Amino acid sequence: MEAVVFVFSLLDCCALIFLSVYFIITLSDLECDYINARSCCSKLNKWVIPELIGHTIVTVLLLMSLHWFIFLLNLPVATWNIYRYIMVPSGNMGVFDPTEIHNRGQLKSHMKEAMIKLGFHLLCFFMYLYSMILALIND
Repeated sequence: MEAVVFVFSLLDCCALIFLSVYFIITLSDLECDYINARSCCSKLNKWVIPELIGHTIVTVLLLMSLHWFIFLLNLPVATWNIYRYIMVPSGNMGVFDPTEIHNRGQLKSHMKEAMIKLGFHLLCFFMYLYSMILALIND
């Protein structure tokens, strides 16, 4: 059972790494004016909920399988994703809003957040890989 948890977590982490890279590429395209703000935000907003669900499922799965350290490591990022989604002001297009993305350095903060998430998911990838190998050896 433990190996199944880490195999699923590893696959989910791969998807989240892909999403983080996609966010970085799309935001850098906006920064370089290759795409406009509206198309950038619509592309990114449709992936916010899948990212939220994917990360939350892994976090809950780790809680249910009693892997406390990895759960506590994932909890702040999952909480941040939920908070960010819930706190979208009414009238905005989503987490990424084309009218506000160039204001107050939001583009830079979104880019920094995507980079931090990429680093976090890469760290988690290797932790899940190590834990999966350890679980398979112990079975």
